[in-house]
Amino acid sequence: MQWDLWFLMNSVLLGVGLAMDAFSVSMANGLHEPRMKKGRMAMIAGCYAFFQFLMPMLGWICVHTIVEYFTFFDALIPWIALLLLLWIGGKMLLEGLHAEDDGESTPALSGGALLVQGIATSIDALSVGFTIADYGALMAFAASLIIAAVTFVICCGGLEIGKTVGTRLSNKASILGGVILIGIGLEIFIKGVFLA
Repeated sequence: MQWDLWFLMNSVLLGVGLAMDAFSVSMANGLHEPRMKKGRMAMIAGCYAFFQFLMPMLGWICVHTIVEYFTFFDALIPWIALLLLLWIGGKMLLEGLHAEDDGESTPALSGGALLVQGIATSIDALSVGFTIADYGALMAFAASLIIAAVTFVICCGGLEIGKTVGTRLSNKASILGGVILIGIGLEIFIKGVFLA
């Protein structure tokens, strides 16, 4: 692969494809926290972007070092994503149901939950390491940076959409956000296990 327009387009398209799960989770987080400030939005989108950068690089490193172990781990990716998103989505759903009963607002997304979401929505990007295996280290790094930048922009949009809808839905936003996260986990699992 050479440094040309095709490299840029390929990296941007990889970023768009990989960011779809993070976009959906961002919308769910915007639903969950409709009064989110711009700085918090940037921090959440930045977390997802960081993991979308990290995972392809880890995949690339695995391809160039311990590829035989990585192929075993590749089969576990849908299961890990399902468990993580079921846990976060279920927790959000229960908080929404509890808040609806009490008439209280749900708490903001915690740092730990955000890290779990970042890992869960980007773990499938490990396999991009196989896609960019023929890149040199610098080119793989640049492709991962482009993927991260695309993810950041897409996730900011998802948060904004979620906030807009979340303000209109009030207490039901957290319930809807939890259902969306559970749905994403099931989608990743079904695609990875049954449609692979």
